[in-house]
Amino acid sequence: MSAGQAAEEEGDAAAESPALPRVLSAVFYGATSFLIVLVNKSLLSAYSFPSPMFLGIGQMAVTILILYVSKLNNTVHFPDFDKSIPVKLFPLPLLYIGNHLTGLSSTGKLSLPMFTVLRKFAIPLTLLLEIIILGKRYPLNIIVSVFTIILGAFIAAGSDLSFNLEGYIFVLLNDIFTAANGVYTKQKIDPKELGKYGVLFYNACFMVIPTAIISFSTGDFQQAIHFQHWTNFLFVFQFILSCVLGFLLMYSTVLCSHYNSALTTTVVGAIKNISIAYIGMFIGGDYIFSVLNFVGLNICMAGGLRYSFLTLRGNSNPAQPGDEEKALPVSKG
Repeated sequence: MSAGQAAEEEGDAAAESPALPRVLSAVFYGATSFLIVLVNKSLLSAYSFPSPMFLGIGQMAVTILILYVSKLNNTVHFPDFDKSIPVKLFPLPLLYIGNHLTGLSSTGKLSLPMFTVLRKFAIPLTLLLEIIILGKRYPLNIIVSVFTIILGAFIAAGSDLSFNLEGYIFVLLNDIFTAANGVYTKQKIDPKELGKYGVLFYNACFMVIPTAIISFSTGDFQQAIHFQHWTNFLFVFQFILSCVLGFLLMYSTVLCSHYNSALTTTVVGAIKNISIAYIGMFIGGDYIFSVLNFVGLNICMAGGLRYSFLTLRGNSNPAQPGDEEKALPVSKG
């Protein structure tokens, strides 16, 4: 099946999905993403856990364990391994690990509100990649909503009083990996191929060992083993919770992309991040208030809510190339 045919079938499937699964999958993704950012922020900042790669390994290991046991119990189904699976997955494993590690590394290097602002740049990147890779087109009102979010991000970032170049680089790399991972995931979760669970399982399988090798060779693994808080019950609980939430986040991302689109999944994440930014103004102690930053956050939220309103009304179903009739009317999706 060609990429164009796959994209067309996915677009039709998204358009035909009932409203309730689309909304519930988006809420599930937003809630899971919200929780894992708070937990990871606590681990990497409050407890100063020095090993984001080790945390990523834990999340991959939990994903493999849950899906493998579920497959043995016939709770979920995905194909057994064969030599065609790496070809079917590529380049997802590379994007997956890049997204995972840059996300974990960037969380602890920026203030929580600034982190959430810079993550907005994943949205236009997702829009661009969906047009290039999946051949989708979006109506003007959706594009305007997307760039309203970006405008707010520029305004908020311009007033950042806690500039951290390394943190900025990591979070912008995370935006690139997030956009590419979302778009290629949408392309790869065809039930006739690996399906949702196969993509999650084999992604984790292919990347857990290379990540462990990198972690060990860079000293990340040794720092984690000798970390002083392993006897602290609250730390261990949050570490295990982060590993479980890592699996739920990956699953909810695939589910939201399946029922909606990669762009909608990214915008839901942006709305979640803005909500975290508001919370970060009152808890966490690392927010430096400025008028421009606050105005920028509100502009971001307005653009995100506008996008959500248009999506729920069915105006965001993307048109496929050569299908001019679908590009103009309002879909009843």
